[in-house]
Amino acid sequence: MLDVTVAPAQKALDAEAAREPRAYEALVHEIGEDGASEVRDVFWSDTCVRLQLFRTLSPAQHHARISREAHSLKSAAGTFGYVRLAALALRLEKTAEGLGEAEFPVLLDMMDAAYAAARAQEPQV
Repeated sequence: MLDVTVAPAQKALDAEAAREPRAYEALVHEIGEDGASEVRDVFWSDTCVRLQLFRTLSPAQHHARISREAHSLKSAAGTFGYVRLAALALRLEKTAEGLGEAEFPVLLDMMDAAYAAARAQEPQV
């Protein structure tokens, strides 16, 4: 049951910052401020679309696609230091096949909240 597995894990996620600021600084160091800013803008746009896409998919019928999309989201979120969103995307990636129709939207709600928290912590969005 998701209530049992999500509640303790959610408390741990809530204790984390939504964003690791040094990750973006490292990206700026590698590709410059303009490049990092452009890539981050694409991340926000792609992530918004991806989070909406998840809501149209059924874990029973589309678990492989959900897992692939979650993997991509996890990697992108990690690149920018959005640790809470990356952790939830990893959870979705690893559990997509076994998620029930009732559990899936709960996890998506948590991901939406992590996305909003990351945006709120972003200094120049």
